[in-house]
Amino acid sequence: MDNIPDHIVWEILSRIKKTSDRNNVSLVCKRLYYIDNAQRHFLKVGCGMDPANEALTSLCVRFLNLSKVEIAYSGWMSKLGKQLDDKGLLILANHCPLLCDLTLSYCTFITDVGLRYLASSSKLSSLRLDFTQRITGCGILSLVVGCKNLSRLHLIRCLNVSSVEWLEYLGKLGTLEDLSIRNCRAIGEGDLIKLGPGWQKLKRLQFEVDANYRYMKVYDRLSVDRWQKQQVPCENMVELTLVNCIISPGRGLACVLAKCKNLEKVHLDMCVGVRDFDIISLSQRSSDLRSVSFRVPSDFSLPCLVNNPLRLTDESLDALAQNCSKLESVSISFSDGEFPSSSSFTLSGILCLLQKCPVRQLALDHVYSFNDVGMEALCTAEYLESLELVRCQEISDEGLQLVSQFPRLCILRLCKCLGVSDDGLKPLVGSFKLDFLAVEDCPQVSERGVQGAAKFVSFRQDLSWMY
Repeated sequence: MDNIPDHIVWEILSRIKKTSDRNNVSLVCKRLYYIDNAQRHFLKVGCGMDPANEALTSLCVRFLNLSKVEIAYSGWMSKLGKQLDDKGLLILANHCPLLCDLTLSYCTFITDVGLRYLASSSKLSSLRLDFTQRITGCGILSLVVGCKNLSRLHLIRCLNVSSVEWLEYLGKLGTLEDLSIRNCRAIGEGDLIKLGPGWQKLKRLQFEVDANYRYMKVYDRLSVDRWQKQQVPCENMVELTLVNCIISPGRGLACVLAKCKNLEKVHLDMCVGVRDFDIISLSQRSSDLRSVSFRVPSDFSLPCLVNNPLRLTDESLDALAQNCSKLESVSISFSDGEFPSSSSFTLSGILCLLQKCPVRQLALDHVYSFNDVGMEALCTAEYLESLELVRCQEISDEGLQLVSQFPRLCILRLCKCLGVSDDGLKPLVGSFKLDFLAVEDCPQVSERGVQGAAKFVSFRQDLSWMY
């Protein structure tokens, strides 16, 4: 090792990505130990680090160039030792001058005081808080005031974050590009208006409402007026994900949908109130769409749909087919239930999309309208490379056998499909047409039946979902 130049050793060590491998290599000799110390930019700690603060101090002193740190206590119990507390974040602020990406997950001992310590980390640009129950909006505000370069903020199940002054401050600061708020019960769709001019810079938005609290956060009159009066500039938004949201015309997230001009990826999951008009307008404004995903509430999964059936129909798919010539990924799913929606997307609408757009990835879940006729139509899908069928019970062996005729298909996933058996896979056995085949929980398909049907095969059988 002594005869190998430093830059060669540095290059060799930089290609070792697995943490356990790097730990082993660093024990070989002092030279490798010090090079590893200089190269180590990422650190993940959590359960088992005891005493936590002293151990973190030692690691930060050793790895001086840390830029990304993840502290995760999922599965923690008191017998594993005390968790990292606010002093741990003070240690990070004092010993990690290059820190730019921090994740705190299940950290129950960290409070707003710890976030105030982090306010001195001037390079911090990405923060992810997952189930940090003692952190409130005040702590987040103190952090964003100090961290002027924050461009990515993810809040997941932060149940005590209620005040949103921090959101208003970030809007004025104008640095935020990636915002994710998931299952934070005290933050409603109406609160997002406080981002104000920050919408101009935002590129990715993920907003997920706890399904059990969907109707709890009611719009007040002031919030409605602000949405209607304020122009929401979303020209730079490229990814939009909305889950369990209420889309009401003229307010809230309906205004966001109407203003996006450069979206490339949109995912709407169990969103009540989305109309064909919303998707048609979106397709006309965002002609560069490359990925769309719809999970549609079934007729009886939400009480409000029984008396007021607001559904997406083939008109939405037709508009996407007409206006979005770059669409590559399509996912359509209906929620669980014995009564799937019978008047939403039909086979005709789905095939129209496949015929007019270069769709490479297609995923269908609980889509009862897709049957053997649809599989036959896919024989002319010249771009289709990946197909996922979940609970598509109208597909039989006759339709599955046509997979061998799909021009470019190389990935196939089958899950919980009752109508297919080993016979449907026989044309694929020995052909090696598929690079990857995954079969999960299909009661009539055996492990023996999938052997040789693809270059790589994954098989799992758990039929508890049927009972």
